[in-house]
Order: sequence, then structure tokens, then C-alpha cells
Amino acid sequence: MTSPQTPPEQEPTVLDLYKTVTKDWASFFNFMRSLWDARRRAEINHALTQEVAQPIIEEEIMEPSRASHFPWRSLVALVFALAAQASIEPPNRQTAFALALYLMAAGAVVWAYFKDGWHLPALPAIRQTPDDLSTRLVPLIISVILALIAFANFGDGLFTLTNTILWMFSIGLLVYGLWLKTPKFKTDVDAETRRRKIIWNVLVFAVFGLSVFYRLYKIDILPVEPFSDHAEKILDVYDITQGKTSIFFERNTGREAFQMYWTLLVANVFSTGLSFLSLKLGTTLLGILTLPYIYLLGKEFGNQRVGLFALFFFGIAYWPNVISRIGLRFPLYALFAAPTLLYLTRGLRTRNRNDFLLSGIFLGLGLHGYSPFRIVPLLVLVALVIFILHTKSKAARRQAVWWFAIIVVVSLFVFLPLFRYWLEQPAMFGHRAFSRLSGVEVELPGPAWQIFLSNLYKGLLMFNWDNGEIWVNSIPHRPALDVVTGALFVLGVVLLVVRYIRQRDWRDLFLLISIPMLIMPSVLSLAFPGENPALNRAGGAAVAAILVSALALEGLVAGFGAARSGKRVFIAFALTGLLFVTSAYNNYDLVFNKFDTNFRLGAWNTSEMGQVISQFREKYGQTDTVWIVPFPHWVDTRLPGVWAGIPNRDFALWPENFVETLNVTAPKMIIFWNADLETENALKELYPNGVLNRYTSATLGKDFMIFMVEK
Repeated sequence: MTSPQTPPEQEPTVLDLYKTVTKDWASFFNFMRSLWDARRRAEINHALTQEVAQPIIEEEIMEPSRASHFPWRSLVALVFALAAQASIEPPNRQTAFALALYLMAAGAVVWAYFKDGWHLPALPAIRQTPDDLSTRLVPLIISVILALIAFANFGDGLFTLTNTILWMFSIGLLVYGLWLKTPKFKTDVDAETRRRKIIWNVLVFAVFGLSVFYRLYKIDILPVEPFSDHAEKILDVYDITQGKTSIFFERNTGREAFQMYWTLLVANVFSTGLSFLSLKLGTTLLGILTLPYIYLLGKEFGNQRVGLFALFFFGIAYWPNVISRIGLRFPLYALFAAPTLLYLTRGLRTRNRNDFLLSGIFLGLGLHGYSPFRIVPLLVLVALVIFILHTKSKAARRQAVWWFAIIVVVSLFVFLPLFRYWLEQPAMFGHRAFSRLSGVEVELPGPAWQIFLSNLYKGLLMFNWDNGEIWVNSIPHRPALDVVTGALFVLGVVLLVVRYIRQRDWRDLFLLISIPMLIMPSVLSLAFPGENPALNRAGGAAVAAILVSALALEGLVAGFGAARSGKRVFIAFALTGLLFVTSAYNNYDLVFNKFDTNFRLGAWNTSEMGQVISQFREKYGQTDTVWIVPFPHWVDTRLPGVWAGIPNRDFALWPENFVETLNVTAPKMIIFWNADLETENALKELYPNGVLNRYTSATLGKDFMIFMVEK
């Protein structure tokens, strides 16, 4: 449906036809009649060609007009949504009532949208960065040669000084060879603008400081105890200190390496040793490092205020806070997903090659972090497809392929060590992911497609209904978002859908699609559907979901600013402050009260056993004669040693080996579960002069027995 006069770079796309046909009812009926009327079909062809042939004006979309009247419809929508989300809060859930309220909230917010009472903030301007497609050929050639040599040297599955230096230099030269020098423009800024900028920066740092407080407060005791996965991580880090610098750590079905080296760095910098605190502090810092990218993403999808709102909601949120505190790789998903999406989106908006280089770097780094991140390369591809389908310029579509190639090549260079390991050990590299996706460990509990649809349904409900039953990194069976953020999320999704239907900006569609895409690592747990939803495997979706909430709040606040009335501005920011305080209190209670209490009830008190072992060492000068008797579903016998500063020893003593302790010189100490009567009787028979004591735990129901032999 093109005209010979249409420039090739402005050929109509399928999306152009869709926009033309659906812009109003008359256009739609004309299109339907054209299916059998050749004359009308020719008219539509001509109109479409003329529309597409118009020059693309790349300027900032102006802020939507605001009604002069008070935005009472927006307040109605907000109240309905808050009431709906509050009625879902456990334990007294009112599902039907909440659904009815949410339907009314959706209707009210759409009504407010069409009455100019609640619009999402304008998307940032599209602009073209000059790019002469030049490269620095010599550095590119050298980078490829170094990468090939490094690739060959990664064959033993270890980082060495030689292959690491070659690898890092290859990345540096690749980026240097492709990096685009962009002119820097200096603009004169008056005193008033500087003053406002300073005030704004102070406000941003204050919100950032509050977020840091939420992440670090009580980090030494929350969560209070480690579990088996932490023992595996400590042993992996210990292996590094012994010279085993692995690219992929194969213990416990295999783990990517980033956290192990990061934890060792944190342990050395903060002098916390190979401990549970080092693991928690390390992952919490990773969660904090995510925050600047949340702010920048907010600016990229809206404006500075959206960035501030997103920073606040993400910084205090129960979901990212908890998964950052656990001490496992969980926050690495969001940490690398946020900058990957930021630079990808900004690159597609500004056509700036450098942004695609940065996106590729973070994409490659993310693949060294946490296995759910492996969905992000697919999301990058989806973003580029959406962009291509929405752009009118054939030249831009060709460029998009070039940009995608840049991301792929750069990420492959960064991924290189793990890529070599993958080729050498494909079964180990993919075991954990495939064990959840397919019936490798257990048979699928039903048809795969039915499980997938059920998992997807549950996954999409995790934000506002039920975040799963995994108690070690969530509060079971409550929403992943707090009342305020959850309510704004639903309203934000409705507004995004409405705006996309009307404006069809690819960024709105991409943001909407990114949410189900980023929860896919949880949804695809087909072999273990009980593990879905999981806050850890869906952690990247917190970035997109909270961004949607921030966009919705900004739209609400801006809706009060049409008349520039002092009273309305006061109402807007008073309402924002009230929502902030409510959200902050709600999330504080979720993390520091409810999650803490629930975790203490579920975790075993290995720290108290570690304290007993340390006391034994202080008194007798050694721990070689200390043992712990395993019992089903009780403590991991490696963890008390971690607390006692002995990270490389398993204290397990199995009942069949009791007799061997007779050959060991006293003093001896044997710890066992208080309900293990067989062990108690066996030890009394073996050591008639032994002394049995019950250790009273600070946590109800966690007492254990101590059997001492001093002669």
C-alpha cells in the first residue's frame, strides 16, 4: 500500500495502517467498506501514504492539558483503589468486594483521563544523536584477537590473572572502538535555576538516604539466621580463598560467580570475615546500588518527579528490601535489569550508540549474576521488535538491527568466560533452570500448557494478591506490593493501556509487556508450581511494577496543577505526603515486624549453637571434639561452624559413628535435637558419666540438647 512518490525511509508499516483505520469510527467503517470497494481502498492507500510521508517532528510531547475544575474523579478513583487493595490485605480478605472496588476505580480513572483529570506524565522527547557510523578499526581488531585468546584460556573453568586481563582488555578495546564522541553543550544557567537544582538534589539525596536506612537498618539481625543455601555460598567463597577461582561454582546444582567474588570483597573491606553478615551486607549493598538506576528509569519514562517517586517507592518497598537482605544472589536480577532497560530505552529514544554499548555491558554482567536474568536478553529482543513495528522510518528500522547487533556483541564479550563454560559443561550450566522448567528431577504434575497458564495467572496476581509461600524470602500469601503502591500500580496499568490505545507510543507497550516477561523465571517453574510466584525469581519485575506506580502518582499530582492555584498545589502535595507516610509505615511494618517474626519462627537457631561452640573453644582451646547430630528437617550442621568462625567444617556426627568418638580424648561436646530420644539414649549408654543439659533458646520451640564428656 505504498506510492511511488513515498521516500523509501518513510514506507507505511502495519502499525501505520492500524493507527489510520482506528483513529475514529468513520475511518474504521471506511476501511471495512474498502475490503470490497476498490475506489475506497485506493483512497485509503493515498491517505495513508500522505500521512506517513509527513516529516517526523522529533520534539518533546507537551504535557497533557488539565481541566480547570477540581479533579474529583481522580480522587474517587484513588479512594476506590486504596480501599480495594486494603480489603485484600490478609488475614481478613474480601475478594469479591475488592474486585468490585477495583472495577469502579478503573472506570473512574478512565473517566478522569477523558476529562483531563488524570494523565500520565509526557514521555521524554525523541531525538536523533548524530552518528557518522565511524569506528576505530585497530582497537576493534585487537579486541577480537584478545577475546579469542581469552576464550581459549577459559577452558579450564577458572579465572586466572592472564585470561582475566586479556578478557577485560578485550572489552575495554571493543567499547573504545565503538564509542561515539558526542559534543558537549554548555548552557548558561541563571541563579534561580541553580538554586532550584540544588534544592532538588538535596531532596533526591534525602530520599536516597531514607532508602539506605530501610535497607541497612538491623542488617546484623534481620534476617536472624542463615539456612542451607548460605552454607553453600560460604563454602564457595572459602574456595576462592584457597585458590579455586571458578567461573561457575558447581556446588548445590551450580551458581554464577558474581556474588562469590563480591562477598569476598565486602568481607575484606568491612572486616566481616566469611560470615552470614558478609553475605547479607554484600547483597544489601547490591540492592542499594540499584537505586540510582530506578531514579534514572523514572526520568526516562516520565520526568524528575517520576524518578523521585520511583526511588522512594522502590527504596522503602518490602519486596526488594527483603530479597536484598537474604544474603543470596536475588538482588542481582533487578540490579542489572534496571540499567540494561534504562540504556536500551534511552538509546532507542535518542538513537545514541553509546547507550547500546552500556546496555550490552550490563546485559553481559547480569548473566554472571542470578540465573533468572537469562530472560532479559529475550526482553531486549522484544523491545527492539516493538520499536521496529512502531517506527515509520525505514532507516531507523535498519539502524535498530545495527543497534541490536552492538548489544549482542558487547554482551557476548562480557559473557565470554561463562559462555566458554557453557560450551564445556552445558548440563551443569542449565541444570537448575531446566530442573524447574521440565521434568528433570520430578515428573510434571500435569500438562505443561495448563501449568504454564495457571502459573502465569498466579504470577500476574502476585503484585496485588499473593506473592507465594516461600517463607525464607517473603511473607507467605500476601501481596508483593504494599497498599499504596499496589493501588497505584493497578491504576497505572489502566492509564498505560488507555494512553497506548490513543497514542501508540512503543514505550508504553514495552513497559506493559516487560512486567509479564520479567516474572517468567518464576512462571516457568512448571515442575514445581508450588514455587510460583516467587519474589526472588520475579525480582526484576519489581523495577517495572514500581515504575508504573510512580507514573500513576505523578499523573495524579500533575492533575491538580492546571489552575496553578496555591490551594490545589497544597492539596496535591499534602496527598502525596500522606501516601508516602502510609506506604513507609506499611513497608516498615512488613519488613521489620511481620517478616522478622515469621522468619524467626521458621529458621533454626544455628547462631546459638555457634555461640556454644565458641564458648567451648574459649574454655578448652579447640573444637575438634565438638559434634552435632543430624536430624530430619533440623539444622544444617555446617552453619553453626560459620557462626563460630569455622566456615569449612561440617560438624555432623551420624549415630552409626558414635562409637568412634570413644577413641577421641576428652573433653567432648555433642549437640542434638531435643526430640531425638534415640541419640539421647545411645549417648547415655556410651558415656555413663556424661552430663546432659538442655539449652533454652531465645526463640520458643528451638531448644537443643548438649551432652558433655569431660573425662
